[in-house]
Amino acid sequence: MSEPTTPEEVTRYLTADPSRRPELYRDYRSGLAAMVSDGHLDEADEAVRGSISVDVPYSTLISLHKVLQGLRADRNGESPADTIRVALLGSYTTQQLTWLTDLFLFSSGLQVDIYEAEYGVFRQEIMNPDSALYRFQPHLVVLLTGYRDVAHFPSIGDSLESVSGVAEAELESWKKLWDLLYQRLGCQIIQNTFAVPPWTVLGHLEQRVPSATGNYLRRLNRGIFEQAPAHVVVHDMDALAATHGNWEWSDERFYFDAKLPCAPQLLPVLAHSLVSLILAIRGKSRKCLVLDLDNTLWGGVIGDDGMGGIILGHGDAQGEAFSSFQQYARRLKDRGVILAVCSKNDDNVAREAFESHPEMSLKMDDITSFYANWEDKATNLRRIAQDINIGLDSLVFFDDNPAERALVRRYLPAVAVPELPEDAAGYVKVLETHRFFETVSLNREDLERTSMYAKDARRQALMTSATDMDEYLASLNMKAIVEPINDVNLERISQLINKSNQFNLTTRRYSAAELQAVRDDPDWVARGYRLLDEFGDNGLICVVLGHLKGEALEIDTWLMSCRVLNRGVEEFVMNHIYDTARDSGVGRIEGQYLPTAKNSMVKEHYARLGFVKISESANGGTSWRLDIGDGQRTWKNSIEEGVQ
Repeated sequence: MSEPTTPEEVTRYLTADPSRRPELYRDYRSGLAAMVSDGHLDEADEAVRGSISVDVPYSTLISLHKVLQGLRADRNGESPADTIRVALLGSYTTQQLTWLTDLFLFSSGLQVDIYEAEYGVFRQEIMNPDSALYRFQPHLVVLLTGYRDVAHFPSIGDSLESVSGVAEAELESWKKLWDLLYQRLGCQIIQNTFAVPPWTVLGHLEQRVPSATGNYLRRLNRGIFEQAPAHVVVHDMDALAATHGNWEWSDERFYFDAKLPCAPQLLPVLAHSLVSLILAIRGKSRKCLVLDLDNTLWGGVIGDDGMGGIILGHGDAQGEAFSSFQQYARRLKDRGVILAVCSKNDDNVAREAFESHPEMSLKMDDITSFYANWEDKATNLRRIAQDINIGLDSLVFFDDNPAERALVRRYLPAVAVPELPEDAAGYVKVLETHRFFETVSLNREDLERTSMYAKDARRQALMTSATDMDEYLASLNMKAIVEPINDVNLERISQLINKSNQFNLTTRRYSAAELQAVRDDPDWVARGYRLLDEFGDNGLICVVLGHLKGEALEIDTWLMSCRVLNRGVEEFVMNHIYDTARDSGVGRIEGQYLPTAKNSMVKEHYARLGFVKISESANGGTSWRLDIGDGQRTWKNSIEEGVQ
């Protein structure tokens, strides 16, 4: 492992657990200033990114935002390519929240341009087509509102039927706002639920009286979840407030004095929660939880104590805490989070617990990649990412040992490494607080992800034993199903577009709202491709978006899951694109390659398919053309088109 070239005081701060960082902050700032004065702005950017966490106190985060503003000024306004325009509208004072949102998005590798509306004029901004909001043209609008913005309330004593009518009228007023934003901007919207106030007029009777304030607001919140269309993502601010204590969250001194949405010390929690949804929309949530074993999944050291001596399961408070954490990890796996193991242990000893211990909730079938050896954990984490074919920035490393956490933070800064409490009873809270695995949709591919990776391993084993590649591909009995964008696959297609980085010709990102507009435009060709074979359904593995312009079909987006590389999918899709272009009456197909840090593998993609290069830009981007001939052209593959 090569030694980082960052000043030691910066490295010391970044590798320390968050609880130790306040005492190191002054030296960290000095080291950061030295990096800037030496012209190491990229390194300084990375150092700031690594220092941002929801664990960091409010005052430190505000200080870090000032540092970030200074770095941007030193760059003379230079902006990274991955910029997202976010409009923050609401009925609160949002300046500090805007700073924190900017900071958390920056820490995740996104450059954000935020439009902050004036206090309390969100309805006027949305309804006025000439407002500054529409001149800003945001990709995403956040509606940060509270129960004081509810216009229709029932009277105490109103019947259930009357309360239902009032609630429906209130929901209709919000749906009109959503519709206006979507019609005029085609953007994604984040709408929060209403944080129910901590006070009750009816006490414990509140939930039995439909017209009571808390009961009615919860009815509205349920209606928001149930009636929000695909282009509206719901942020559950009511649950967030309850998690952190309703009285503390809704400390009304700060509302009356400054119109803040919550107490100042909880503003980082609110900003981080909103950002977790924005990242999920943009496909930047983490994908894999990498678990240590000793004192992380069970108490004790299995190599010393033996399988019978580890602390796990019923009859012991600590053992029950470890079991509870395992059950939580299993639920994460069941909803699509990949689980891996990275432990300093003998492999056979470590596996024995999964295979034989009666109190283990996690089994070997739940683990996609398993490394138990005596090598350093940074090396094994690289292997895990390679095995699963994901980036290091998709990993969360969960280890009770502070020294191991420091090593991974030092050598693999892209890996998320949360601080763990000494008591395993707090482990679940760590993952919940950091929201590493936030999602805005749940589909069949998510639920079957671990199974899909297991089947990939069986395919790989078959390929390794095959003596002829064509024979191997034919033996898979592959069938591809071509799907237009529809209500069933819309969110999955959006998810794949926003997560795919390697086999992605242009890396353009589209939200569900933007895909709805593409779907409804007759000049666009939008297709998803599913692949089935001898081992089962691979799920949605490819997306192509093409725009019919004049005499050409311009390929705007072509991406594919790397799990199905070298199986003829590219050739099958090319046949389908060619047939679509010919049937549309155009004379040529055009495509672009726009280089990023991760997609060099498709640099020659169009060349391999017989396209002719027509231009090349200074940054390595290329444009390609394929003329439609009079006869039928085919690209050889072993895939049949299936029927949906």
